[in-house]
Amino acid sequence: MTFDIPENNSSIIKVIGVGGGGGNAVAHMFQQGIVGVDFAICNTDAQAMEHSKIPVRIALGPHLTEGRGAGSKPEVGKEACIESIDEVRTFLSDKTKMLFITAGMGGGTGTGAAPIIAKAAKEMNILTVAIVTLPFKFEGMRRQRQALEGLEQLKKNVDSILVVSNDKVRAIHGNLALSDAFSQADNILTTAAKGIAEIITVAGSINVDFEDVNTVMKDSGVAIMGHSTAEGEDRAQKSISTALNSPLLEDNDIRGAKHILLNITSGTKEVTMDEIGEITNYVEEEAGYGTDVIWGVCKDESLGEKVGITIIATGFKEGSSRKPSVADEKIVVSLDDAMEITGDAAMATGYTDGNNANTFDFDNDDVKRTIETIGVTNRKFEPFVDEAEEVRREQRRKEMEMDRTRREMLRKNSSVPLDSPKVVSDMESLPAYARRNVILDDVDSSKEVSKGRLSVSMDDDGPLVQGNNSFLHDNVD
Repeated sequence: MTFDIPENNSSIIKVIGVGGGGGNAVAHMFQQGIVGVDFAICNTDAQAMEHSKIPVRIALGPHLTEGRGAGSKPEVGKEACIESIDEVRTFLSDKTKMLFITAGMGGGTGTGAAPIIAKAAKEMNILTVAIVTLPFKFEGMRRQRQALEGLEQLKKNVDSILVVSNDKVRAIHGNLALSDAFSQADNILTTAAKGIAEIITVAGSINVDFEDVNTVMKDSGVAIMGHSTAEGEDRAQKSISTALNSPLLEDNDIRGAKHILLNITSGTKEVTMDEIGEITNYVEEEAGYGTDVIWGVCKDESLGEKVGITIIATGFKEGSSRKPSVADEKIVVSLDDAMEITGDAAMATGYTDGNNANTFDFDNDDVKRTIETIGVTNRKFEPFVDEAEEVRREQRRKEMEMDRTRREMLRKNSSVPLDSPKVVSDMESLPAYARRNVILDDVDSSKEVSKGRLSVSMDDDGPLVQGNNSFLHDNVD
């Protein structure tokens, strides 16, 4: 084990990478840089540690594994960590208030050792946060099963845990080269650790300190974290909505959270009061107004005109499902089968009468009633046709046909060359209805006198209307 920490300059925040996956993630964090944290790696593989640039390297189980690794066996990783737990405690004893444990679940060292390190840190009253990945599906069922078992053990020994699904990385970024796929997962782990740590280590005008983070993350269980930056018009709205809809974390629904930690960072263009109000209102609407929101504001010139959001939600009720991932199983009952029901009728119907004061006891509680099956004859059903709808469709079809015919006629007429005097003369001599082939009905000539069956005559009392017109009678007098 090698220590290379300046005297009396140790940070209160430590990051430990456990196993191969955790070591790679910490190497990525170390290269990217996180303000105010100390890094270390723990591994059973001596060769992997020799090539690492991390200043603190703790060999796990040198007598048990002899530096050859855990062979993808979590039990070996666990025993190796127990052998070397005193060295881990020595590293953590130097002013440590908060510990990030990063590991890839499913292998031997990370899966077996991470819960042991977490338990030791908790016993030292250190705020312990795990940031872990679940394996890709193509890594095999055995590795996935070990990952889930290790995850359950880790949850029992940490204050808070963030889970990143590697399969979601693939779903977002597609069919990457293998090294690029793991690099993307490392980026997510780095963003999570950096986002939380720098809330504490980077001072702000409205500061969020360690105790604020401790309030939110202490004994909080599964946590949800989002981070995003945006610029331009509506930068506040874009940033907070993107942070809350990160598709890479295992869950991104903050409704029901007890605590939310919100950090707002701006660059050369300082965040305005309206933007802060827009962000906090958005968070409260998404989480519910009973949630305790702790927020702070800091400045980072490197952001330029961007605004950055880091949000951590914790304190979800144990066993609550914020976003169901598996549909309820459908129960299919065949009509040809008999179903037996035992117990109260209320259990069969789903209805109970709360006003029923009388209770009847029967001697035989085990009476079973059988629902008789009803024979159903196979029948052919004609498809339902709405006659009114059919009429409307036919009418629309006719209208479309007439419109198509009219457009065709207009197209033909518009193709006549009007620059020829002869053509114009011929068109003027021919009536329009004849050019368009319109047939007119025969009508009486206007010279013919049309007589009606009513006649008007005068008598002593004045005008008299007669219904019998003698001029139209067959036998004229």
